[in-house]
Amino acid sequence: MELIERYLQAVGFWLPRQQKHDIIAELSADIHAQIEEREAGLGRKLTEAEVETVLKQRGHPLLVANRFLPQEHLIGPGLFPVYRFVLKIVALCYLIPWLLVWGGLMTFSPVYRAQQTSSSWFAAIASMWGSFFGTAFVVVGVLTIAFAVLERMQNRLHFFDRWNPSKLPPVRKPNLIPRGSSSVELAVNLLFIVWWAAYLHSPLVRIGSTVEISLNPQWIWFFWSYLLLALANAAFAAANLMHPFWTPSRAAFRLLSDALGAALFCWLLKATILAGIAIPNVASDKAAAITHAVNYWMATLFPAGIVVGLVLVAINVYRIVRLQSETEPVSA
Repeated sequence: MELIERYLQAVGFWLPRQQKHDIIAELSADIHAQIEEREAGLGRKLTEAEVETVLKQRGHPLLVANRFLPQEHLIGPGLFPVYRFVLKIVALCYLIPWLLVWGGLMTFSPVYRAQQTSSSWFAAIASMWGSFFGTAFVVVGVLTIAFAVLERMQNRLHFFDRWNPSKLPPVRKPNLIPRGSSSVELAVNLLFIVWWAAYLHSPLVRIGSTVEISLNPQWIWFFWSYLLLALANAAFAAANLMHPFWTPSRAAFRLLSDALGAALFCWLLKATILAGIAIPNVASDKAAAITHAVNYWMATLFPAGIVVGLVLVAINVYRIVRLQSETEPVSA
């Protein structure tokens, strides 16, 4: 029954990955046995409302999951899984990118590196760690205080007693590729191919009838590389429309495609690709300054491009590892 699967999914969300499958299997068998016992006593199948009652008696998914976890009392056993989950989100979305951006700037930006190491490398690293741990301390402290307050409010107001099994999220299908996203990806790639081939096939790009942009001769490599990559992505999106499920081979292709796209983008940022620009009524020295500024800011964005590329690669590697660790075959 889908309602039971949704309940088990909600419980499993808070469980450790290493123990999740065993705990969910045990809990599922227990719930189904309880339902079968009630059905045998009634001589009929339970209605959805009656199944909701059974699940309601089991308790809120977070509290049920907490019974299988080591009892932590920093925040309280009821809210500690949520507290730990929020800390992970903060680390992934703020603290780790903060470190990556700093490392990227120190590696690829001579100006920033010179500013930070004006006294010594030791002082630069000490300053970075001091700033990082200061930020982390404030973030963790604020979260801890917030959850401590929520714990006391829960004890008084009993938030977890007011929940409805029918409001649980639908069963998640991690291997499903939404056809809507595949359709958008196919359309975007086809439009990009047409625009790219029509307007950027030459190192001399005209905007209207007045502005001319000159690109360096190596532009031809970028043109064909991006065109072939877009064609491959369009074919991949079309294949996903027909068979919308992730497989290890599809995940490997997506990893290769994203890695190539990120590498090309980073190369483009550092290539000083803009050779010149001609604008009516703009002096040549000002046009040269605009050209220099565009190339400079593209090169400045190079560390950010590397960070984005590493994030994309990490997401794709995680998908491949997850697919290879699954024992159940992907169904069409």
